[in-house]
Amino acid sequence: MPALLYLHGFNSSPASAKAQQTQQWVAQNAPEIEFICPELPPYADRAMALLCAIVNAQRSDPIWVIGSSMGGFYATCLVEKFVSENIAAVLINPAVSPARGLDKWLGENSNYHSGETWLFEPQHIDEYRRWDPQVIKKQKNYLVLLQSGDEVLDYRDAQQRYTGCNIILESGGDHSFIDYHRHLETIHQFLVAAAVRNQKNNLT
Repeated sequence: MPALLYLHGFNSSPASAKAQQTQQWVAQNAPEIEFICPELPPYADRAMALLCAIVNAQRSDPIWVIGSSMGGFYATCLVEKFVSENIAAVLINPAVSPARGLDKWLGENSNYHSGETWLFEPQHIDEYRRWDPQVIKKQKNYLVLLQSGDEVLDYRDAQQRYTGCNIILESGGDHSFIDYHRHLETIHQFLVAAAVRNQKNNLT
């Protein structure tokens, strides 16, 4: 059974709109897929420990990842860390080298959805810096969805970072990626095709 791992953005949660839309689409259109949407801590080491444990538990099946914003950064970390595994990812307005902009989170914060408070310190920024992949090696295993109207992240950073990958760039929009649900069929098709291609490559 394929596993679809949805990774929400920084300080968000599985209750985010895109996470809910993805879960509903999978349930209605591809119920054979195991949908997994963990609650990610705001600390890179803890988040990656959680995600690596999930990937290690799913190694016999294709693993698909959809990551939004910081979730896109984590999805990239997974694809590049498990370079020999059958992992493909769809990135939605992904964060690129996010350590550069995390200083504004230093201090006490509260989660957008739960209200839970958490403390962010300089060493936590260093964690993101250490995890940041230096090279995108598996370009064919990425589909990157960008909207030029993203008011939080400069879409051109992702456009440059993922050169050679499948990129869909829409004019306008915003950081939430307006009308995300319209792309779920395309996302599914890309992930299925990537799994077939990777399986063939592993047999040769």
